This record gives sequence, C-alpha cells and structure tokens, in this order.
Amino acid sequence: MGKIQMVDLKSQYLRLKPEIDKAIEDVIMSTAFINGQPVKDFARNLEEYLDCKYVIPCGNGTDALQIAMMALGFAPGDEILVPAFTYVATVEVIALLGLKPVFVEVDPNTFNIDTKDLKKKITPKSAGIVPVHLYGQCADMEPIMQIAAENDLRVIEDTAQALGAEYTFSDGTVKKAGTIGDIGTTSFFPSKNLGCFGDGGAIMTNHSELADLLKMIANHGQKVKYHHDTIGVNSRLDSIQAAVLDVKLKELDDFARSRRQVADNYDKAFQGNKLISIPHRSENSTHVFHQYTLILDKSINRDKFKEELHKNGVPSMVYYPLPIHLQKAYENYGFNKGDFPVSEELCDRVISLPIHTEMKEEDQTFIIKTFLTTLTDHVR
Repeated sequence: MGKIQMVDLKSQYLRLKPEIDKAIEDVIMSTAFINGQPVKDFARNLEEYLDCKYVIPCGNGTDALQIAMMALGFAPGDEILVPAFTYVATVEVIALLGLKPVFVEVDPNTFNIDTKDLKKKITPKSAGIVPVHLYGQCADMEPIMQIAAENDLRVIEDTAQALGAEYTFSDGTVKKAGTIGDIGTTSFFPSKNLGCFGDGGAIMTNHSELADLLKMIANHGQKVKYHHDTIGVNSRLDSIQAAVLDVKLKELDDFARSRRQVADNYDKAFQGNKLISIPHRSENSTHVFHQYTLILDKSINRDKFKEELHKNGVPSMVYYPLPIHLQKAYENYGFNKGDFPVSEELCDRVISLPIHTEMKEEDQTFIIKTFLTTLTDHVR
C-alpha cells in the first residue's frame, strides 16, 4: 500500500492516459492554443450534459463569479446574500466589485444556505443571492428561487463543488446544479470532480441576452474584435485545458458513482458512532461528494485529532477553519463572533477524509480502521 492521498489525480490520469495524451497532442499540432476548436467542442458538450442552453468557458471559477456579477449589473453598495460558511472566492468577488456581502447562516445538516435566515436578511438594498452547493450537493433551490422571485433578486449558483449533482423540485422536475438560477458558475481546478490540468472555469445560463453579455465581458468587453461595447476582463479557458476536460466530461457520471461508493463505505463504517456525524444526504438533491465531511463531537479537539491521524498515515483536511465573517479581510463589514453560531461551530468541528475516483479498497479499509482507532485513543 502506497502513501494515501486526499485526491489521487495521477492514477486518474493514468487510467485515461491514451485519450488525454492524444487530445493534448492534437492541440499542440494545431497550434490553436487560445479559443481553438476544443474550447468550442467542450462548451457544446457541457451544454448537452447539463441540458443548458449556453456555457461560456473562462479562466477559473473566481472569474466566473465576477463576470456573472458584472453581467447582472450589480452596482456598488448593492447587497449580495451569501453563506457565511463557504470558500473565500464566493465573497471575494463581491468585495472586489464594491458590493456588500451580507452573510447568511447555513443549515447544520446540509452545510448549505439556510433559507429561513435568508428571508430575514433581505433588505431594500438586496440585489442578489449566491447559493453555494457545498461539498457536492445542491442548496435547497426551490425556496431560494421563490424568495428571489418575491423580492426581485438575481441568483448566481456557485457550482464549483457540485457539477453533475441533480436537484428535484416538488413537481418532479429535475435540473442539474448550475442551471437553475439566472447564472451558474463552476471551477475546473484540478481537484474538482471535473478538473483540468491547470486553472479553468465556466459560466452557465439559459438566457440568450445574458449569454451574449457574459461572452463579451469575458473577452475584454468585445463582440467584434477591437470594438469594446462594455467594460470587460480577459478570462479564457485555453485549448489544452478544454481538450482535457472534454475527455473527462464523458466520465463525469462514472466519477460521481465512484465517489458515492467511497462515501457509502464510509457511511457504513461510521454510522451510529456517537463521536461523529456522517454527511446528511438531502432528499431533493443527489450528492457527488466533492468532499466527504464529518462533524466531530464537541469533546474532540479537532486540530489535535487531525495531527494524530496524519502521524498514523491518514491525511485529512478542514474545509473551512474560519468562517468568512471572521476573516481579517472582511471584518469591516460589521459582523462579529457569535453572529453565525452554526457556521462558527462547523468551522471548529468539520473534518474531511480522502475521497476520489481511484480509491482502492485496501486504502479505504486502512483509512476507516485508522480513523476509528485514532478516535478511540484520542478520547481515552
């Protein structure tokens, strides 16, 4: 048994090596490194996979969020509702554009935005909602869209961790994550469920006028070369990354099945242990398990336990150790410790175990046994 990793990208590459190598070689031989045919092919294939009318590839997931907010016309001072428990990129672009992040508590079970608290946080200055589909399952989009409609708010789905997850509405309608709101965004960072070999991202929408504007903004604000109709940015998915992603896209549902099998094995081993809470699976969303995240009992010193796991050969990660409202960069927005007790407690108690598409049974057996033994020793 080799060294256990949180994500085994090398083994995934080796499994797909012939297809990926040929795709990369084809781009090199074409020398169309920017906006080449693979970019167009990947966008079209992702549109088909998501059942979404328009996919606009871009440089990374953070750019995708920024371009989306620019396209929706949010103005400085507008309030954007966002979960307090998320990765910083979701909030970073709000601040960069001179908007005001308004943090919303999250559900202690799903880790996604709490729709009850969302309603309470809406003011006359509210302009948009950014639900984050954290760890691999959808936020509760039906009430979120209802709240948005009632208050004339725009919705941007941050789908960086849940591409391929499906949300089922009360009428039986099923939609893929990222295709429900006005705009969806995603990241193709290498460790994502659909990851490239560098940086990459995409923006999704079903609205033609928005799609045209998103494309322009991502391309220096131009529709016709050297004619700039709006303020834009330079954010492109290069042809090599698109070629890699197009190979992997065909495997995305199989990737999800593999990750769910790993999660099922963890659940079976940990179910009923009073010192840990296994991930909650929503009734109205599938889970693609970008992360497998447990909640440790309050009696456990998470950071010391994490160190003990590492010494015993099991890597782990904490996503995330400090909520956004308590980060130094965002302290001037007027939020204080205690304002979001669920988010703050989760930051103290969550821990994520290795999960990826190439997990070997012997490795997971070792992780489970070591985790439970270390847990028992830790609380003695």
